[in-house]
Amino acid sequence: MLRLFTSYFLPLASSFAKRKVCDNMKRVFLFVLDSCGAGEMPDAAKFGDYNVNTLRSCSTSKLLDIPNMRAAGLGNIDGLDFLGPVAKPAGAYCKLAEASMGKDTTIGHWEIAGVVSPNPLPTYPNGFPEEVLKPFREATGRGVLANAPWSGTAVINEYGDEHVKTGDLIVYTSADSVFQIAAHEDVVPPEQLYEYCRIARKILRGRHGVGRVIARPFIGSSGNYTRTANRHDFSLEPPRKTMLDAFKDAGLDSIAVGKIFDIFAGQGTTEHVYTKGNTDGMAKTMAYADKDFTGLCFINLVDFDMLYGHRRNIDGYAAALTEFDGWLAEFMKKMGPEDLVMITADHGCDPAYRATTDHTREYIPLLILGDKVKPGNLGVRTRFADIAATICDVFGLALETEGESFKEEIL
Repeated sequence: MLRLFTSYFLPLASSFAKRKVCDNMKRVFLFVLDSCGAGEMPDAAKFGDYNVNTLRSCSTSKLLDIPNMRAAGLGNIDGLDFLGPVAKPAGAYCKLAEASMGKDTTIGHWEIAGVVSPNPLPTYPNGFPEEVLKPFREATGRGVLANAPWSGTAVINEYGDEHVKTGDLIVYTSADSVFQIAAHEDVVPPEQLYEYCRIARKILRGRHGVGRVIARPFIGSSGNYTRTANRHDFSLEPPRKTMLDAFKDAGLDSIAVGKIFDIFAGQGTTEHVYTKGNTDGMAKTMAYADKDFTGLCFINLVDFDMLYGHRRNIDGYAAALTEFDGWLAEFMKKMGPEDLVMITADHGCDPAYRATTDHTREYIPLLILGDKVKPGNLGVRTRFADIAATICDVFGLALETEGESFKEEIL
């Protein structure tokens, strides 16, 4: 009798609980097109950014062809009419301001998931202090090269030869709150480099608690070094529970695709899969569209930022948006009546901005699609965190957040 109860009634009860919690929707797919900003925020100058707009820059490329996102309402978003508004958008749409004091991946994703960060994470425009580097050298047994803000491709070409000769690690940062370690895969195998990152992560706490420690493996020979796809991020844990925790704690699925698992240090996820670029990320997301799950699938597509934004490649960025847009049409065919699709970003990285190669302080766009979605303009919202508030409201989940739900406006 106990075996019958365990094998039949418990799964039935769990299934009923899931239906009760999320009686409005079964699945939500939340896409972050990493760095796809929608125009500078009013305080952009405080972050060193002037006249920046990632989508506007992409619109100057002949390679940009995004009819599906335009049909959803992307060009109807306030300030994005240069993309071409449509008479009857298929989705709900808006742009959102960042309430957190930052313009980086970690803070942006945390706010999307409901956590506003009033204080910026530490940055190191003059390199890391000895109180960080000394214990790092002692724990790894290796010296440190560079120790300054650098472009990731430039720093390996500048210090690659010395690294290969000495075995010293290339440590650098950027305008973001990051501690990056580059090493040639023949000198330091990726698994060893990951261990060095874990060591750094333990050191970088408290006032030196950077958002991410990033492994940056590379290959090649003198004058021709290239980074590999074996990058790995080791993030600071979110300061409190996020939308991901709300799903997990309710017994629902909380699936992370791409670097989402790393950004949240694994907190709040029930399942995760890494990706090797946008194309791989879209393929793995398409596979989840064929699965029967109940809850959240949170996807980051990193190539927009990593390959095209930081490298100031307008045509590359535009072509990547075109690829996603074409894929989106096929993806939407797999959506059922209880599925919700949201497409947004986490910050800007204007590929036409030449003052720096860093992220840019911008609004983010938001498109919302689904059979039950009421099309319309949600205006300009004051927090990324409204996304988490809305998703949790749709699924009947409690979440401590400053975000405001717009569920009633879209369903």
